[in-house]
Amino acid sequence: MLESAWFPLVLTLKVSIISTVIVSVLGVFISYVMARKDFTGKWLVDLVTTLPLVLPPAVTGYLLIMLLGKNGIIGRYIFEMTGTSILFTWQAAVIAAFIVSLPLMVKTATSAIEAVDPNLEYAAYTMGRSEFETAFLITLPLAKKGILAGCVLSFARAVGEFGATLMVAGNIPGKTNTISLSIYGAYQAGDNELADLLVIILIIMSLSTIAAAGRLVKSQAGRD
Repeated sequence: MLESAWFPLVLTLKVSIISTVIVSVLGVFISYVMARKDFTGKWLVDLVTTLPLVLPPAVTGYLLIMLLGKNGIIGRYIFEMTGTSILFTWQAAVIAAFIVSLPLMVKTATSAIEAVDPNLEYAAYTMGRSEFETAFLITLPLAKKGILAGCVLSFARAVGEFGATLMVAGNIPGKTNTISLSIYGAYQAGDNELADLLVIILIIMSLSTIAAAGRLVKSQAGRD
């Protein structure tokens, strides 16, 4: 039974870590732009990034199929270049986790960046710092608690992702069965022992994430 739980655990960690790294980089960039820039269509960017947070996971999954399927808006070009579809692969699971967790990162990090006093940035500009240098040396370090919180929330959301992943990656044993999907599959198959084990593992992962986040925030607060 432990062997049956090992692959879902490793795959879930792999998908969640990769997704969180991408979310952290892109999410911080989007958050900085949303917090510090005024531009035409800003409301549309906010709407698009927030939409996965309120849409049912099945709808999010369906939209991803329309985008990434063999005949999809983006998927057709991937198929032409590679001869394969990205659907029903672990990479599709990463994309699904990224899409559903990005809003958490953007909302949290945007609020943290908006809370940074703009006068500190203006002072850096007067000292000859570029906007890029100011963002990395002043703004983002001062907003690090919110950014870290966004990373943790995004990771936790990716770990527990189910609906969109089921639609775009499927529940293929030994290929795309994350922990959440494996719990669903084990329950449907009547394998309650495996389902119980996977639930325990998922709870431990979630509690560990929360505990690690709390310690990280406290350590950062102590340094401040």
